[in-house]
Amino acid sequence: MASSNGSKFIVYGGKPIQGEIEPQGNKNEAMPLMAAACLTDQPVTLQNIPQIEDVRLMEEILHDLGLTSSESDTAQVRRTLTLQAKGTPKSTIQPELGSRLRGSVTLAGPLLARTGEVTLPRPGGDRIGRRRLDTHLQIFSSLGAQVSDIRDGIHIKAKKLKGADILLDETSVTATENGLCAAVMAEGVTVLHNAASEPHVQALGNLLNAMGGRVSGIGTNTLTIEGVKSLKGATHRISADYLEAGSFLALAAVTGGELKIKNTAPQNMRMILQTFGRLGIRTEIKGQDILVPKRQSLEVEKEFGGAVPHIADAPWPGFPADMTSVALVTATQCKGTVLIHEKLFESRLFFVDGLLEMGARIILCDPHRAVVLGSDKLRGAKLASPDIRAGMALLIASLCADGESEIRNIGQIDRGFSRIEERLRSLGAKIQRQ
Repeated sequence: MASSNGSKFIVYGGKPIQGEIEPQGNKNEAMPLMAAACLTDQPVTLQNIPQIEDVRLMEEILHDLGLTSSESDTAQVRRTLTLQAKGTPKSTIQPELGSRLRGSVTLAGPLLARTGEVTLPRPGGDRIGRRRLDTHLQIFSSLGAQVSDIRDGIHIKAKKLKGADILLDETSVTATENGLCAAVMAEGVTVLHNAASEPHVQALGNLLNAMGGRVSGIGTNTLTIEGVKSLKGATHRISADYLEAGSFLALAAVTGGELKIKNTAPQNMRMILQTFGRLGIRTEIKGQDILVPKRQSLEVEKEFGGAVPHIADAPWPGFPADMTSVALVTATQCKGTVLIHEKLFESRLFFVDGLLEMGARIILCDPHRAVVLGSDKLRGAKLASPDIRAGMALLIASLCADGESEIRNIGQIDRGFSRIEERLRSLGAKIQRQ
């Protein structure tokens, strides 16, 4: 992957994209599954893992902890990665590494289970507001660990983890993932109530079972984990990234192009398709593929009685929080008015200042809500990507705008999207990395 340090995208918009594209492997699935390799001394093989910066950083952290890795079948955007922790991994994540990657927090549960302790730096990643760790710490404490706030982060230690009946104080994806990994080798039975059930959480549960774990309730909000003494290696294929597929869907619609998105696992996209349908986007599902017809008349569907519609994120199977930035950009190109409500992060919507510069009509009500008055043509502008999802949203806006746009800080986009400019150029987009 090309270095993104100091790089920028130059985008010439206004041209419909068209053709076929296949989503990469799910980034949010890759992080906890890579971390789960710490739970065994046998090889864990992950197929269809995306070639993105966050995966590279996680691999670097795992190497520092003592794991080995090998790859095969390397392709432009995906590969097969085998990880192995032959000896006991180190228990300390170096601050200079962990602070660069929010996904490093998923190592807490596996390292605690395997080594009996873990030292975590303050998590890094997207600048979208405070990302609390309290639910993670609630789970660890309930399982018998002692949590200490230290100068450079958090130290967690347990002589022995014991199963417990735990009600999570929020439906946190990463806390659920950490809870699964910490409990899988704990003594006795653990029940996680109010657990997250996203497809990538389900994938982790399935991997742990393939490794010899005993996890039941996968796909529900109550997970039961019967502790086992040890785990073995396993092979798992990472599913399609439904967030990337949703981004491609929106891009096709706002540029007026026809696009076939192949092998999307549409069963994971039902709420995304339903929500974009409320913005007037028509799609056709053909097996595992999604077709976006060309030159659609995008119009916001009013709610009963003519009320302004409300699009809000929610835990699975609700509309994903990571899609709200893309939905907001899409709404700028739809006739009508819609309220976008991002409940999870208080800084997610601050990227709208760039859209305002492009001529969008948006009222930012507060850090969580924005009213979009759509259908105005956007114009090119100089922009900066604050996080992965907003970066992709600004790229979509630039590709449907008139004229030239410049997007800086594209390292944020590279963290979640592999070789995005090359793949978009294959669809006719005019985009260059400089």
